[in-house]
Amino acid sequence: MKLATFDDGKVGRLEGEEIVQLDVPDMRAYFERDEVSLTTGETYSLDDVRLRAPIVPKKFFHTAGNFREHEEESRRVGWSHKIAPWIVFFQNVDAIIGPDDAVAYPEHLTNELDYELELAVVVKKAGKFFGPEEAADYIGGYVIFNDITARDIQRKEMESGVFSFCKAIDTFCPLGPWIVTPDEIPDPHDLAMELRVNGEVRQTSHSSRMSVTIPEILAHYSPLGYSAGDVLSTGTVSGVAGFSEDAASLYLKPGDVMEAEIERIGVLRNPVIARNQRSA
Repeated sequence: MKLATFDDGKVGRLEGEEIVQLDVPDMRAYFERDEVSLTTGETYSLDDVRLRAPIVPKKFFHTAGNFREHEEESRRVGWSHKIAPWIVFFQNVDAIIGPDDAVAYPEHLTNELDYELELAVVVKKAGKFFGPEEAADYIGGYVIFNDITARDIQRKEMESGVFSFCKAIDTFCPLGPWIVTPDEIPDPHDLAMELRVNGEVRQTSHSSRMSVTIPEILAHYSPLGYSAGDVLSTGTVSGVAGFSEDAASLYLKPGDVMEAEIERIGVLRNPVIARNQRSA
């Protein structure tokens, strides 16, 4: 099942090219209730609605360095601290945007705006202190995450070994286009992944290349405590602009359009605009 948030915050499930509205106030409530949600009787054409970010979680657990190939390419930049598995920090949930929403380029802050394709997991129920063997019971679905990063800010933050501001600026958290439940993705470690900028392939990989698995990630963070509807990312793949040999030519700029695609989930599309073009 594909679960979407649309228009003014309505929640629905996709049935072909239609959305059947569910009788819940928002997507977090859908998971918090832990029960089959009734329909309202309203049905909408997918072409006639505006998709929103499928969920705004209470907590967004951010994983870095989990794909071996990304860890390897990060060595090119010679930062003082390496990118490696088990780096975790919290994302700014107010930076979340949805499908076709614009990433606003803050030219006064950065000249090195980058993209990072990631598979994210939605937690379906509250819990803490559990092991990998129990993790499947906590997975509510999967969603595409594009981890927008200001590399020049990150470079400075890395001097302390901690980074967060560079990824948490307003609009830097595209999420969508919908949540796909586990019954449609029996193996999340068997998904093709690709990110394109203006139709040009920049990142291409496979979810099997993670250093640590999704159950291991879920269990590892569980001492921090989960709420229903929380989201955790699983790390990006190789091909980011900032770690390439010709980074300057690949950084994002206003007018670019990103398409982040993961097999069985869909495509998350977001344009880049100048900050002064964005309405409040």
